[in-house]
Amino acid sequence: MSEAVLELAPKDYASDQEVRWCPGCGDYSILKAVHRALADAKADPAQTVFVSGIGCSSRLPYYVETYGFHTIHGRAPAIATGVKLANPDLDVWVITGDGDGLSIGGNHLLHALRRNVNLNILMFNNEIYGLTKGQYSPTSRLGTESPSSPQGSFDAPVSPCQFALGAGATFVARGVDIDQKGLPGLLNAARAHAGTGFVEILQNCIVYNADVFDDVVAKKTAAETQIHVQHGAPLVYGKARDKGLRLDPRTLKLEIVTLGVDGVTEADLLVHDETHPLIGQLLAGLRAPFPVAMGILHRRVAPAYDQTFREHKPGLRRQRVKQLLHRGNILDRR
Repeated sequence: MSEAVLELAPKDYASDQEVRWCPGCGDYSILKAVHRALADAKADPAQTVFVSGIGCSSRLPYYVETYGFHTIHGRAPAIATGVKLANPDLDVWVITGDGDGLSIGGNHLLHALRRNVNLNILMFNNEIYGLTKGQYSPTSRLGTESPSSPQGSFDAPVSPCQFALGAGATFVARGVDIDQKGLPGLLNAARAHAGTGFVEILQNCIVYNADVFDDVVAKKTAAETQIHVQHGAPLVYGKARDKGLRLDPRTLKLEIVTLGVDGVTEADLLVHDETHPLIGQLLAGLRAPFPVAMGILHRRVAPAYDQTFREHKPGLRRQRVKQLLHRGNILDRR
């Protein structure tokens, strides 16, 4: 890496392409966070690749001054896997949406997660299909009215983080598009992880699903509706830091408690352990009246697929396949 790379600012990671999203779209904020994350990590543009599928989010590779590949619907994880296996030195990012990644792309996403390929997967979740004009998506809430569900959606929604955990993901996190202080660090934590880093980003679609996350992200109430988790720290939240989450050992469910009431102290609260899959699942599934969990929900060490692939000497495997293909035609074997 050259000294010039070390001096790059966030603006240096922005391409010369005109950014084309609807005014007010949360994608602008995410793009800004990506530029900041790359600058903070001193990422080498010549060693960085963004791969996307189809959807509003998938335009992002055009707006980053790195290598990029705008692929086909739902197949970005598969193509990104090929990129990583072909050149393990590359820093590979996957950009997808809740529709692209969890509907037609659900199968590809599942296998990238379970294999633990060294990719950074950013899922922009706006709970709607934005590019194709507002149909309900796999993450849309029950009752969502849309062109494809005029009477309200009857489908139970998918939780992206719970899906990732169920697929065996080794790094699962959640952030918010407008969180310019916390989101870049979250992206770089995924980047630093040896394996698949999956980050769900709550993103506002200003046209087709405006303010769907307002009950979670509104600045006036965010302290009461979000809980920012940290490994080794008790689960405390609230504007006055007077609320917490306690685990009921009988039901293995979380419950909201108020510090100082009935003798409850921080010692009674559940301490976040990134390595414990049950805690990750409990946090990923929190919904109102519970606060929504933000930050790194789960992180554990496991062999990365691309590392294992290299250790099995793919060059020798290709040589063996070539020998099989050229060992003679059918007449030679008679």
